[in-house]
Amino acid sequence: MSKLLLFNKPFHVLSQFTDSADRKTLSDFIKVKGVYPAGRLDYDSEGLLLLTDDGQLQAQISNPKYKLNKTYWAQVEGTATEAQCLELIEGVKLKDGPASAVACRLMHTPSLWPRVPPIRERQTVADSWIELVINEGRNRQVRRMTAAVGLPTLRLVRAAIGDWKVTDISPGEFFVETVASIAAKKSTGKGPNANRRTSKRTGNKMPLAKRRR
Repeated sequence: MSKLLLFNKPFHVLSQFTDSADRKTLSDFIKVKGVYPAGRLDYDSEGLLLLTDDGQLQAQISNPKYKLNKTYWAQVEGTATEAQCLELIEGVKLKDGPASAVACRLMHTPSLWPRVPPIRERQTVADSWIELVINEGRNRQVRRMTAAVGLPTLRLVRAAIGDWKVTDISPGEFFVETVASIAAKKSTGKGPNANRRTSKRTGNKMPLAKRRR
């Protein structure tokens, strides 16, 4: 069995355990030994970051060749439209090559924890929210994609990686789960979300990331 941590990374925290510039890192929140991030989440983004003690599982979660969907909630400047969502799905040109979303939809403002510090609001400019699903992990990809269709991102929250969700996890807190070993997954032919076993929560029990209907 492998250990998996579901961590709700706060704004302005690095997705690593050390930093020479004395910024906040994972070590300020996670005291569990022997776990390492499976992928990364930008310093100025929030939400779900997975950590594991299984190197093969780490690679399977983070390697783009496995096409594991990552779901983001983006607060963007301007009023997003269905046409802009379709443009993101069909693909946009970025400096490091084309990029397309697996899915995109307009969404109501989600019920989230307050960001500290809050975003800078402009009274004369509207903002809106979209849900964007991608299966790549290029540097600042979601922000660059939304900017390419005229929707600069103001706040970005990763809501899910595969079937793992940030719902019910407070910022700076985490769940601990045990999942079947990579060898067991290979024998069943199932992906990295398969064979989830027990779950132990660490942190606040209040639901913090449910979308308003």
